[in-house]
Amino acid sequence: MSEIDLQGVHDTLVSIAFEAGRMILAADPNNIPQGIKKNTVDLVTEADQAVERMVYSRLCTDYPNCEFVGEETYVAGETRVTDAPTFIVDPIDGTTNFVHGYPHACISLGFAVCRKSVVGVVYNPFLDILYTGIQGKGSYMQRSAAQTTPNQKQRLPLAGRGDAQAAPALQGLGKALVGVEWGSDRQGNNFDVKVGVFQRLAAAKNAAFSEQPTPPTAMVHSLRSLGSAALNFCAVAAGQMDCYWEGGCYAWDVCAGWCILSEAGGFVASGNPGDWDPALDSRLYLAVRGAPSGGKELVEEFWSVIGDSGKMVYEH
Repeated sequence: MSEIDLQGVHDTLVSIAFEAGRMILAADPNNIPQGIKKNTVDLVTEADQAVERMVYSRLCTDYPNCEFVGEETYVAGETRVTDAPTFIVDPIDGTTNFVHGYPHACISLGFAVCRKSVVGVVYNPFLDILYTGIQGKGSYMQRSAAQTTPNQKQRLPLAGRGDAQAAPALQGLGKALVGVEWGSDRQGNNFDVKVGVFQRLAAAKNAAFSEQPTPPTAMVHSLRSLGSAALNFCAVAAGQMDCYWEGGCYAWDVCAGWCILSEAGGFVASGNPGDWDPALDSRLYLAVRGAPSGGKELVEEFWSVIGDSGKMVYEH
């Protein structure tokens, strides 16, 4: 770890992110070939594949001794995140948004050592917003990525002006803005769990349910779906959402955002009850923003809404 120049990795990833952003903006989603992976909501385009090829080529040239895990070259059951220094990449996180012209899609570039995220770069070229983080050096947001002057960079979380201890305390789910996603699994146990949790998060306190015993409800301020796990993580890091609950995404969706969130004072517990230290590739996450207090209590309240019988199970 001490031999790796994390600032150098960061600078390389920022350069790659800008190049990828230009490729993404140049692509016309209405006239670019599309494919289907698992089902009709799990999409891939030639732009995804072209961006990943560019990223892989540049990283192999600059860091030939590091491993690479990318969404478009992932092979189920064969590709694994190991302890080796590894670049973990999603060329376009939010492909469905990209296809529909909805401007919440990004490139997510993470770097992990010993399966811990230590550098993160997330760039949304449509809104020209860059998020970055380096272990031990904080995380930042630039609203205009083309500008590099210091006053253009804002340290995260925004609500605490870069100091998580100055951010508002977490006051429970009843006062929380919560990030969620439907995912591409639209049937079976995991889908049923998600639908039930979404309902209980949104429902009024003490709302009546047909199932017995009645599960706890939260009546959160609201639920939000940006359509990109990386951008949801960054929104939590910025303090714009209080937490983000996810099951089903992969390491390339969360690696970059995880570092950015951690450096903003936030943390990640499991999306299933009981695990405070989920693995990078666990596929189950509850990201919580930085705050002087209330993080542990919010996680435990969220887990109570899920309940003991509502766990999601995902294969790697």
